[in-house]
Parts: sequence; structure tokens; C-alpha cells
Amino acid sequence: MKRVALYSRTPRPEPAAPEPDAAAEQPSGPGRMRRWRGRATRFRHVLFGIALLAMAGGLAALMLEPRHVPLTQDDIDAAVMHTLEHKTLPSRPAKAAEAVRQAVVRIEGLGPEAEDKPAAAKPAPPGGGKPKPGTKEKGADKAKPDKKTDRRADNDGGNAPKQEGSVGSGVVIVDNGTILTNFHVIAGAKRLRVTFFDGYQAEANVVSIHPEKDLAVIRAKSIPDDLPAATLGSSLDLAPGDDVVAVGFPFGIGPSVSAGVVSGLNREFLSAEGKHVLTRLIQFDAAANPGNSGGPLVNMSGEVVGIVTAILNPTQAGTFVGIGFATTIESAGSAVGMPPF
Repeated sequence: MKRVALYSRTPRPEPAAPEPDAAAEQPSGPGRMRRWRGRATRFRHVLFGIALLAMAGGLAALMLEPRHVPLTQDDIDAAVMHTLEHKTLPSRPAKAAEAVRQAVVRIEGLGPEAEDKPAAAKPAPPGGGKPKPGTKEKGADKAKPDKKTDRRADNDGGNAPKQEGSVGSGVVIVDNGTILTNFHVIAGAKRLRVTFFDGYQAEANVVSIHPEKDLAVIRAKSIPDDLPAATLGSSLDLAPGDDVVAVGFPFGIGPSVSAGVVSGLNREFLSAEGKHVLTRLIQFDAAANPGNSGGPLVNMSGEVVGIVTAILNPTQAGTFVGIGFATTIESAGSAVGMPPF
């Protein structure tokens, strides 16, 4: 028997509506496709704008960048000619001398301090100060001039023996005040006084002497600030005809510069006393006079290649007639105990 369905009188609540699904919100079909096409179009526009900006920046950079045109030999020649026509360039000897100017010093040989003062007047001997017949005044033999010809380039003119107050030259080889010069510049001096490039003066001590090479090393007791040392080169690269300059204090005047060329190499010279034969000398024709002794002989690179040592003059004048000699810097280095250059 079929049962009869019973119904409650209480109203049944209506079921809640289901939450819309995200996928259901999206339009389907042609609407959805139109939306994606719009987004893609905007994205392409943005990319196109970025590309246009990049191209514009690159074009501006190319327009602002200077053009690199390769130089030709004609361009270089034209620039050199323009410089030569409109600017005065220093000569090679001038540049070489300037390279060593601050290292060249003036050396004075002085007597002891007591002898620097004027001597007190001595009473006249009996008889009105005249010597007795048959006697000689004390020191009369010393007053006679020496007839020997001294061909060295010191300041005695080649006729008189070394006297107090003699002047020579030297070159700073170490920036602590070590100076290379000739032995005959300092021989017989009781004291040595050095004048530097800026006028600063100081006394100096003898470090070593080498009469067989006519060389000496002295060191100043005090030095000026920022004292430079000369650059020492090599005479092995010299050839007859090469330009050189001699820097020093001829007759105490200077620093003076004279220019010339190398006249010969490996020359020999007999010292004024006839005791030593100087060998391996550089012969040059740059003017050198008494007072140049001990000064540097410089190549065109500003390097010291020799030490001016002597001049040759067959007369009694003792002045320059065109032939000077310099000890090579290699001989000087071996003599004073410095390493090879």
C-alpha cells in the first residue's frame, strides 16, 4: 500500500544562493577575447614607446660624440711647422744644462780662520827696514813665481801655484751633500766652502781623495732644502761629434754654460806636476777655463758623462784654446767606490 506523503506546515527556508565563481564572472566567448586583445595592444604600445626612446637616446649620443678622424703624416707635419713658426723652443744644450743646474756647486779653497784676518803690522828691522848686504828677506824665495805651466782648468791661470781663495766646481752626486770634484781643486786648502744653486753656503769635509785620477769626494756639513743630485749617465754611448755642455764657474763666474762636441775618446794627459798620466779621457771643445775644474760634462739627455779635469794650452796663458779633457764618469765611479753606472 502506498504511503501518503506528509508535509510540514513550517515554511522551509530557501537555500542560499551559491557564491559567484571567479570563472563565472569572466565573460565568456567574444567579450573575453576583446579584453585580452585590448591589453595586448596597450602592452605593444608601451614597448614601442620604450623602443622609440632608446633609439632617440642612441641617435643623440651618436650626434654628440666627436668624430675620430685618423691623423695623417701631413697633419702631424703641419702641426710641427705651426709650433716652430709660432713658439720659441729651448735649445737642446739649454735643456741639458738646466737638468743639472741645481746640482752644480762652487767650491772655494780657504786658509785657516786665523789667516782670514789681516796680519798685524810687524816692526821694521834695524837699518830702516833694509836687509843686510848678502842676506835675503825671509820668504823672498816663496814670492818668486813658479815658471811651470799648469794646464789644469783651475783658477790659477796656469802660471802660479795654488793660492788661498782658489775657486773650482763640483757636482752633487748624492742628495745628502756628497760632491764629486777634482783633487787639484781642493789640494792645499785648509778649509772648503761650498755655494749651492740657491746661494746657500756651507763648509765641507774631504771624504776621499784619488790623486792618480785627479778626483776627490767632499761632503757639505749642511745642505739646502730639497737638494737634487745629478743624474749620472754613461760615456760608453758617446761618439766623436756628439753634443755636450760643460757647466761650472770659470774664473769664479757662474754657473756658466758652454756648448761643444766630443772631439775624441780614450785620450791621455800628463798632469801638471808630471806625476800621473790620466787615461781614458774625453776630449771636447766646449769652452773650459780656470774654475771649470770639477764641473760636470753633460750629454743632451742631461746626464753627467764626465768631470772636467784639464785644458791643453801650449803657451803660458793657461786659458782655453779649443781642447779640454774630462774624466769619464765610469772612471770617477770606480775611483770613489761607487757602483758602475
